[in-house]
Amino acid sequence: MAPESNIVLIGMPAVGKSTVGVLLAKQSGLSFLDTDIHIQTHEGRSLQQIIQKEGLDRFKAIEEHHIRSLTCTSHVIATGGSVVYSPAAMDHLKSSGIVVFLDLSPAPLKSRLKDIDGRGVLRMPGQTIEMLYQERIPLYRRHQNITIACDGLTPDQVVSRILECPLPT
Repeated sequence: MAPESNIVLIGMPAVGKSTVGVLLAKQSGLSFLDTDIHIQTHEGRSLQQIIQKEGLDRFKAIEEHHIRSLTCTSHVIATGGSVVYSPAAMDHLKSSGIVVFLDLSPAPLKSRLKDIDGRGVLRMPGQTIEMLYQERIPLYRRHQNITIACDGLTPDQVVSRILECPLPT
């Protein structure tokens, strides 16, 4: 991988993108960027507030705008789980590096997402974690360069698996 490239982490909410991203950045000597925090900082409100006030479609547009405005290099970028709804945002992220899909099955996701409504997870009313997973999994697979199966792994083990992968140049 070129030194000015980014490593972009995608996956379901609560898969550990931010935790893994910080650890990966430390081990690889890259900077770290969490796009959810980036959006909240620039919008001056939480993701949940944006979703509640603006609605799902407007949130997607806001997220796409902020992702497409990123110009960083040499970063580990932890994205929000919904970024894959925007082909334009994903194309932008892929143009500056590799995309790593952190895959975790629905059962552990469900146990990690106790407060799904307060967390700012983009989903239709009544949509379960299992339903959201089934909807998003083809999108994550479409945009990934590398998939890491995370079931049963600690964040440090996930980082090790990423670093062991032959990264595209």
